[in-house]
Amino acid sequence: MTGTTRSSAGLDVRRRKLLFHAWHRGTREMDLLLGRFADAHVGDLSDADLEAFEALMSVPDPDLYNWISGRADIPDNWNGAFLRRIIDFHEPS
Repeated sequence: MTGTTRSSAGLDVRRRKLLFHAWHRGTREMDLLLGRFADAHVGDLSDADLEAFEALMSVPDPDLYNWISGRADIPDNWNGAFLRRIIDFHEPS
């Protein structure tokens, strides 16, 4: 069971791959953080956002979790604006 609530029907190959990888990170915590964001936004991400999301898929789970949770600063060489969108998505209203 992946946890995804979104079908990949109607998505191009690039977006389908991102949706799959967001839900299959290796740790359940990251599956939930990235997968839920992908469910909500993968269909309407810009090309630049898709590139940023694809780049995040190469980051080890502990590092990415620490950036998203605020336990570590986001390095200057990463797209902080895109990561901020993921963080804001999970912030309670």
